[in-house]
Amino acid sequence: MSELKNLKGKLLVEQVEEDLWELIRRTPYRAGQKLPNEYRLSEQFGVSRSTIREAIRSLSSKGILEVRRGSGTYVVEAMLPENDPLGIKDFEDKEVIALDLVEVRLMIEPAMAEAAARNATETEIEELKRLCDLVEEKGLHGENYVEEDIAFHCYVAECSRNKVVEQLIPIIDTAVMMFVNITHKGLLNETIRTHREVVDAIANRDPVGARNSMQMHMTYNRSLILKQIKERK
Repeated sequence: MSELKNLKGKLLVEQVEEDLWELIRRTPYRAGQKLPNEYRLSEQFGVSRSTIREAIRSLSSKGILEVRRGSGTYVVEAMLPENDPLGIKDFEDKEVIALDLVEVRLMIEPAMAEAAARNATETEIEELKRLCDLVEEKGLHGENYVEEDIAFHCYVAECSRNKVVEQLIPIIDTAVMMFVNITHKGLLNETIRTHREVVDAIANRDPVGARNSMQMHMTYNRSLILKQIKERK
């Protein structure tokens, strides 16, 4: 019974975290602007102050909020028009837009990994391995790994040596963040395995293997979002 209670509490925190992030983007809050205190937020969202506190802690770990002792909670980075090039914040159905995003990623990220297998330096390959290890380590210990997940995909983009692809990094950032928030990290094992396969193929200078591994990674993502949309309907 206690396990079920803990699971419900965890899911509630994740939902409040998503709602709070949505509030920051839609208001919109500027970087450096102070949020209402925990008491007001708990009244606004209809949850306990401890739930608000956990949601703030999670957003702080992602670099979106900053808690200043004795002062309050401040926005570090908000989803403003200049860093929301696709207008993601304006879409009500986040699962549908997440599906569209992953389908766009299916078009570009396998080719991006293929190019990385041709162009990445040995130093860059070591960095990819490090980021891959961090995702695995944090994920298996129940820690939030979204920043490392984003960094991994963005670094593969850099290793492609394609300047246009590098300009798509903000879109990749948004897509990974949205996917992790919507699916509640439901593909941890698949993420760890396919990340590793991508890195191994790049390290072995295997462009076809890198493309196929990244395509499989994106396909897992797409399948999970489709499943969630079907279950909701």
